[in-house]
Amino acid sequence: MSSKTLKMLSNICFIGGFASIIGSIGIWYFFKGQDSAYAERFGIFVGLWAPTFFVLSSRLEQYASSISKKG
Repeated sequence: MSSKTLKMLSNICFIGGFASIIGSIGIWYFFKGQDSAYAERFGIFVGLWAPTFFVLSSRLEQYASSISKKG
């Protein structure tokens, strides 16, 4: 993969991390009236994706930087 593609994927993962946080809060808030236990569990589940996306973003950025330094 090219450095440009890796940087784009890094940005997508970074945005995905914030979308996961916002989605988690939205799920918890909007579905709380129907079944609060389910809404809390599902909101936590979606919220746990955020660290994964942020780590992937960081690793992809580091890999893109190492590729651009080599060539």
